[in-house]
Amino acid sequence: MDNGKRKEHLHEKSGERGAASSEMFVVQTPELFRFEPNLRYLARSSNECMYRIEDGFVYKAISAGEDAAVIQVGESPEGGLAVRLLGAASGSRAGEGLRAAAMREVKEWFDLERDLSPFYALAASDPLLVEPARRFYGLRLMGIPDLFEALCWGIIGQQINLAFAYTLKRRLVEAYGRPIDADGHRYWLFPRPEEIAALSPTDLEPLRMTVKKCEYLIGAAEAIASGTLSKERLTAAGSLKEAEKLLTGMRGIGPWTANYAVMRCLRLPDAFPIDDVGLHNALKQQLGLDRKPTKAELLELSKGWSGWEAYATFYLWRLLY
Repeated sequence: MDNGKRKEHLHEKSGERGAASSEMFVVQTPELFRFEPNLRYLARSSNECMYRIEDGFVYKAISAGEDAAVIQVGESPEGGLAVRLLGAASGSRAGEGLRAAAMREVKEWFDLERDLSPFYALAASDPLLVEPARRFYGLRLMGIPDLFEALCWGIIGQQINLAFAYTLKRRLVEAYGRPIDADGHRYWLFPRPEEIAALSPTDLEPLRMTVKKCEYLIGAAEAIASGTLSKERLTAAGSLKEAEKLLTGMRGIGPWTANYAVMRCLRLPDAFPIDDVGLHNALKQQLGLDRKPTKAELLELSKGWSGWEAYATFYLWRLLY
């Protein structure tokens, strides 16, 4: 398959941050939010391919239908997040669509509509959470707004270390994603499910993933491309249990992957990837154990996290890097 012939490019010709061809607006942030710990979380891997960080700003490609641009996100001196839209003509129909998409992306990405005061109240009296809540105060559960991307990241990460998972994601994105060029840098839109659904496991062999993972990725793509699975349908399920049931009915998606995807995409605060190796390692570290806690021990330790399991997990993960 010749991926090169499918590549489309959007060129930002200004070459200067803040040039006339960009538009800036401010997204208001809640009181319990600080940009710096979120930026530090985003910078955890130098092999991340879905965004770029430079000089206190994060850059990411977004799309609205067939239109695409790059957003620059940083702190606004007046408060909130300053979002600059690169590569879209201000006032145009495409520009308006991209501006709305950028607003949605930033709010979902940084989980800005979540009131964290109940979580911090809980953490203040929990011996396992009091330290990470203090150290990472203002950190949000950074999301993956696109369901297909969240599922792919969960599938790719099954039973391998994080560093190799980033490598596999980069291979997939650079082979089948859409490149967007702005200010002399290349950014990527995640592959569309329709494109991956049209592939066979043999097509994905150059990525060096297991055959089963290739099959799982294609299966997830088929479900989303056909409309059998969608973010809206999972949300309409009405509860974590029902959303998990829909996801685990798919081949290759077990409870861990389902809870991970719901946690990062649907943002249900009670999602709980209890079998996560990173969570076990963080608890081992916090408890000073010479072994990972058993599932029974973890269930006991997490009793006080009810309704906030996703945030508790995310903050404990943060202790590891």
